Amino acid sequence: MSSTTTDTGDIAATGGAVPYPKRWAAAFVMILAALLDMIDGSIVNTALPSIGTGLKATSADLQWTVSAYMLGFAATLIIAGHLGDRYGHKKLFMTGASAFALASLASAVATSAGMLVASRGIQGVAAAIVMPQILASFRTMFDGEERGKAFALYGAIAGISTAVGVLLGGVLTDWDLFGWGWRTIFVINLPLAALVLVLGLKWIPASKDRASTGRIDLVGNLALAAGLVAIVLPLVQGRSNGWPLWGWICLAAGILAIAVLTVSEKKRGVEHPLLPTSLFKKPAFSAGLLIQLLFYGGMSGFMLVFTIWLQTGQGYTPTQAGLLMVAFSAGSILAAPAVDPLVAKLGRIVLIVGALVMAGGLFWVRRTAQDSATFHTGAWPLVPGLFLAGVGLIFLIIPLVNTILSTVPGRLAGGASGILSTAQQFGGALGVAVIGNVFFSHADKGLTSAITHAGPWAIAAYVLCAVLCLALPRKAVGNQTEPAL
Repeated sequence: MSSTTTDTGDIAATGGAVPYPKRWAAAFVMILAALLDMIDGSIVNTALPSIGTGLKATSADLQWTVSAYMLGFAATLIIAGHLGDRYGHKKLFMTGASAFALASLASAVATSAGMLVASRGIQGVAAAIVMPQILASFRTMFDGEERGKAFALYGAIAGISTAVGVLLGGVLTDWDLFGWGWRTIFVINLPLAALVLVLGLKWIPASKDRASTGRIDLVGNLALAAGLVAIVLPLVQGRSNGWPLWGWICLAAGILAIAVLTVSEKKRGVEHPLLPTSLFKKPAFSAGLLIQLLFYGGMSGFMLVFTIWLQTGQGYTPTQAGLLMVAFSAGSILAAPAVDPLVAKLGRIVLIVGALVMAGGLFWVRRTAQDSATFHTGAWPLVPGLFLAGVGLIFLIIPLVNTILSTVPGRLAGGASGILSTAQQFGGALGVAVIGNVFFSHADKGLTSAITHAGPWAIAAYVLCAVLCLALPRKAVGNQTEPAL
């Protein structure tokens, strides 16, 4: 689909017209915003011990500092896409970027753990408002081969964002600019967000067409958000409160709310259902959804406890911890070019092998960490395990979403992609809650004992991913289509 432009920078979906002349400048601005959003999902990991000390945060506070961002993102993502279709992608993009900057400022000046958690949640909401508008704008501004290049660039940024976030979080915390310490990781967002807003106002085109005019299910979105929070809340707070009855009731209510939402949307005849029942009737989609959730749950949970073990248990500085994680990213980067050719030949076997290799890499890391209780192992023995985990990650994650979406009718592809992205963020929050709880419940026996007990939960998640991959189509598809958020 091509586009026409006006003097005001508007862009309309009219086939055969001249492409928007500043499309690559607009893409640069939006990818910068995407990088900010993605990095902030992981940048706090290496700063967590410093945050805990500075704000006298409890273990639950540290878990919420990570989970709040993911939950805010998960709860807002689907409705943000519909709102962009209804009111214009540029308007939603600028609104989200502004809210992200304000939330970053609130995080930087937080004087308590509660204030930081609240601002992190708002950051997640703001990021979820921004992200769907980027891919939707790419579909409008670019066509054919150019669109493929734009999506590939977006995918590359997504691939390196976690590594950049972990490393940058360590470097900025140690840098301690103006004595700000960990607050620098949020301050750095302010000038970059200002640049996004100024250039975005100038270069991003405003779409004239509206792809969606139907009623938006606000009640359903609120029910989904409440259900997700109700599930994670007792898992994070339960241990410190002695696993009270209210927690189990809250957990059951959250699960029930999502189940009821799935059924009620069909009965109410919602035009754009959040959770279409026809999708969940497909075994490949349901299995793929669980893989997405388990994958990100295992990774987010393990990276949280591994970072804390490195710094608090082994005496690494934030920068040293971030540099060690480069081994994980190196595995992904070096293995990435081989993924599509292997998927074309071997199909879902590549995904199964990827899940098992990641499980093997984390087993290596856990075993090396366990040995440190007897003698100090140093960083190098950890590197092979992290490298293998990175290889496994890329073998699984590159073809996963497209393989799942290949089983979905075209008319439901957008909704399915939104559900998978929500599962990604919710899985991360769930993994932080579960694996974090196991870790902190054994921390009184030493952090090496804690990570030894927490590690098997992440490893088991990837073994289960490998089993669930058997429900995917034998002929997996590569990374040729639009990436998920």
